[in-house]
Amino acid sequence: MKRGLSQTCYVFFSVISNPTRLAILEGLLGQPMNVSQMIERLKQNQSMISHNLRPLLRCGFIKVERRGKERIYSLNGDTVEHLFKIVENHSRKYCPTMGVCPQRRTK
Repeated sequence: MKRGLSQTCYVFFSVISNPTRLAILEGLLGQPMNVSQMIERLKQNQSMISHNLRPLLRCGFIKVERRGKERIYSLNGDTVEHLFKIVENHSRKYCPTMGVCPQRRTK
């Protein structure tokens, strides 16, 4: 592993390990949304959504576009969609129970 990459990985995975942030990312897979739409979809209050959007924006997981007074959030399609596909493929192969990985036998 390249020098310093472990710190980058730690920050990267720390940002997306939050359940609310993952739910935001998953919600944005389908379509761009504004905060009101996220509140309705995720059943979270506005401050919780806004608080969790900041690190996703700061680290480039999502993008924001102004449309008048509205802010529309969307996924960074260059990386996040690919990341979800990697996780989906890995879980299909190694975690068939969807979230509970079986113990591997060691010899």
